[in-house]
Amino acid sequence: MRVKKSIRGASVSLILNIITLMVGLISQAIFIKTLGIEYLGINGLFNNIISMLAIVELGIGPAIVYKLYKPLAEKDIESIKALMLFYKKCYNKIAIIVLVIGFIMLPFIKIIVNADIDNNIYFIFMLFIFDASASYIYSYKRSIIQADQNNYIISLVHIGYVITLNLIQILILIYTHNYIIYIIVKIIFRILENLVLSKISDILYPYLKDKNIKNISEDILLDIKKKVKGLIYHKIGGFMVSGTDNIIISKYLGVAYVGLYSNYYMIINAVYILISQIFSAFTASVGNLIVSETREYSYKIYKKIMLLNFWIYSIATSMIYTLIKPFIKLWIGEQFVLPDIVLVMLCINFYMLGMRASIGIYKDASGIFWEDRYIPIIESTINIVASIILVKKIGLVGIFIGTFLSSIIVVFFSLPYYVYRDVFKKNILEYYKVYIKYLLLVLISVLAISIITININFDNEILSFIFNMVISFFIPMIVNIITLNKTDEFIYFKMIVINILKNIKKFEFFNNNKIYNKNR
Repeated sequence: MRVKKSIRGASVSLILNIITLMVGLISQAIFIKTLGIEYLGINGLFNNIISMLAIVELGIGPAIVYKLYKPLAEKDIESIKALMLFYKKCYNKIAIIVLVIGFIMLPFIKIIVNADIDNNIYFIFMLFIFDASASYIYSYKRSIIQADQNNYIISLVHIGYVITLNLIQILILIYTHNYIIYIIVKIIFRILENLVLSKISDILYPYLKDKNIKNISEDILLDIKKKVKGLIYHKIGGFMVSGTDNIIISKYLGVAYVGLYSNYYMIINAVYILISQIFSAFTASVGNLIVSETREYSYKIYKKIMLLNFWIYSIATSMIYTLIKPFIKLWIGEQFVLPDIVLVMLCINFYMLGMRASIGIYKDASGIFWEDRYIPIIESTINIVASIILVKKIGLVGIFIGTFLSSIIVVFFSLPYYVYRDVFKKNILEYYKVYIKYLLLVLISVLAISIITININFDNEILSFIFNMVISFFIPMIVNIITLNKTDEFIYFKMIVINILKNIKKFEFFNNNKIYNKNR
């Protein structure tokens, strides 16, 4: 059942997020042509600032999802009802707090925005605040769908939201060129999406509508508070690392640079979200796995997920490095291309962030939020200090070097240390051996791709793009197969693929647990 739900969730997320990316690219191109690069910069900058307000959530969501795994597995309806009621009360308060903090920030907006924009800037920011607050209305009911390994339902609703919203926003841009209406429509659809998911959760879990609900027990409340305290640090650190880039760019280089970077960020972040949805589909299954299986078996599954993690990100990193520059030229024009050194750093950061996925699944599913609470603060401090110093000395690339320097502490210390110590009871050197091996393989792939694409050129840009796309996909595949084909993890996935191909006509591979049970 865990395998079936994980594969189904991952498959749906993959397909739907590809559609989301395609719709987003069209919408972004029209946005640039109708409103210009400065409004694109404002859009990216305000999204960054608003992401800071997510700190107010304090990590209550992940803490509640973690606490839902056990009662859902045991069908403890009273505990589920109590947790969901507590979650609802918290999110209603958070929506109000976000509004208040947002309005307090309002007078300081022009200090951050380094551009000549009229006084509508204040009203625009107010709309962003309303959007952030609206995101908490009814959204708490997503958690039970997610914890019950039905994330594909959230994905299906979200894709409907994305496609409909973007189509309407495109029409607004074309016929009105009005950025304010563009944002108002987004707020309306945000509320509608949450309402739809709320109704679906009521249908799937009708007991959520019960009026007779007990308060959560004191021991559960204390455990949630402890995890939330740890997650506060992660929330603050996460924003300071990923949410401050546009603010620093705007302050030191101007909002137009934010617009240029936004195009790269949109593509890279879309790919990251696309892949993350695949791995997030495994989180609830891993949570169920940890509470119901042995530690050794859990570790065996982790190694398989880590191989999958590397395989996907080695290909994705190679393709981004090879294709993003020619793609931007074809998509919106050569004037929007950033220097190659910036692209190199963006790819390095993308790979390092992506390779956290497999170990991060086990960290979140195990509820390790308190133990490493100080790490995000250290990471974010290094990131901001290094980024500000380096942006003054070497420009835009300095900001991303700062992100790289700060990421090292997470990739090579906090994530593997706590998971290997507390979850697997293994020596952390095992993690380093595998990580470094995988890193060398992706470097070999990128080097081989660079040599081939430099020496083979086509006069036709589209033909050249297609050739580069094929090369950047198959080179990592070939390198990985040659070097990893004898590992247990590779053989496991090889047999799954064979099994799927054998049964694809009958659509029976979800029910065939032969390989899965064999590897237990």
